[in-house]
Amino acid sequence: MLAVACLISYWLTTRALSLVYSVSPGDDALGGLWSVIATVFLFRDSYHKSLAAAVSRMAATLVSFVLCLAYLAFLPFHPWGLAILVGLSVLVTALIGRPGDEITAGITTTVVLVVASLSPHDAWQQPILRLADTAIGVAVGVVAAWLGLRAVRPLVRPSESPSCRSRARRCDHDTDLALSPTNNRTRR
Repeated sequence: MLAVACLISYWLTTRALSLVYSVSPGDDALGGLWSVIATVFLFRDSYHKSLAAAVSRMAATLVSFVLCLAYLAFLPFHPWGLAILVGLSVLVTALIGRPGDEITAGITTTVVLVVASLSPHDAWQQPILRLADTAIGVAVGVVAAWLGLRAVRPLVRPSESPSCRSRARRCDHDTDLALSPTNNRTRR
C-alpha cells in the first residue's frame, strides 16, 4: 500500500500540480520528492497514529511556511538567514505547544531555503510550492493509511477477529509490563 501511495503522491505533484503551476521540471521533481516524503511520514501502525502524524507534519510545515515566506519576500537566501530561520522554526514550534514537531519544522525550513537558493528568481514562491507538495502528500497518506488499515489489512489477516486482536494487545501489554525494568514482577 505504501508503494502505491508514494506513486500516487508523486504523480499528483509532478503531473497534476505542475499543470496548475510549474517553475521548472527540476522543481516539479523536487515537489514530487517532498510529497512522497510527506506520504511516507504518515505510515504508522494505526490510523490514529497516522492522523496524529498528519497533524504533526502540517503544523511543522505551516510554521516553516510562514517564516520562510516572510523572509524570502524581502531577502535572498543567505547561510545566516538559514541558521536564524531554523532556530526560529524550532522556537516557534515549541512556543505554540508542539515541541515534537521542532525537528520536522527545522528540516522543512532548511529544504525550502536551500531550494530557494538554487532558484533565486522568485524565491518567495518556494514556501508556497512546498506547502502544496506537503498537503498533497499528507492527503494521499491519510487516505492510504485508512485504506491500508481498514480495507487491505483485514484481507491479509482474515483469521484474526477483533476479539483476537484485542486479546493479542492485552497479551502484548502484559508482556511489556513484565519485561519493564521498573516492574518488580518476574516473568513466569
